[in-house]
Amino acid sequence: MSFSEKANPIFIQAIRDYHLKDHVDTPIANPYSRESIEYALYLKCWIDTVQWHLEDIIRDPHINPAEALVIKRRIDHSNQDRTDLVEEIDTYFRKLYQDVTPLPEARLNTESPAWAIDRLSILALKIWHMQEQVDRQDATPEHIQKCQAKLDVLKEQQTDLSTAIDQLLEDIEAGRKYMKVYRQMKMYNDPATNPILYKK
Repeated sequence: MSFSEKANPIFIQAIRDYHLKDHVDTPIANPYSRESIEYALYLKCWIDTVQWHLEDIIRDPHINPAEALVIKRRIDHSNQDRTDLVEEIDTYFRKLYQDVTPLPEARLNTESPAWAIDRLSILALKIWHMQEQVDRQDATPEHIQKCQAKLDVLKEQQTDLSTAIDQLLEDIEAGRKYMKVYRQMKMYNDPATNPILYKK
């Protein structure tokens, strides 16, 4: 089984589990062992799913400004959790391939495996919610047709990205490519580098 064949069903599982309650405060019930990559994949998609719905809520033009600020701070925290988890998934791959000696002609990829997997998780969410639009009973035929066309493209993207991720991992395992991980140095979250914070 390829990595994408493992990851995509877990993403769907996390999205489906979230929508059983469909509420941003629903407690996560991750069914996988804490030390497994499956646990990280499920948690990754759960974080993405909650944030997706927070982004919907904050776009309500009638939202109370105080509530909007609370949600904005929550989204900021979620983004940091997401970044931390992507780096944790990359650490998994670095350990997995630590004994591989890159070939002399090995090339560096433009992004790490986990950041590509991050995009795959988001694609699963886009597909889920675009399918909801296609299935709407209160929408016009034109809306449904437009959303179906978008859904077809998203599914093609999912297939292509899955293939690309699997090929990248195959290349790393064979030494044809090597991975480097640069930690996301988000300056606005750090009191030592955000001037609004350190000048207070």
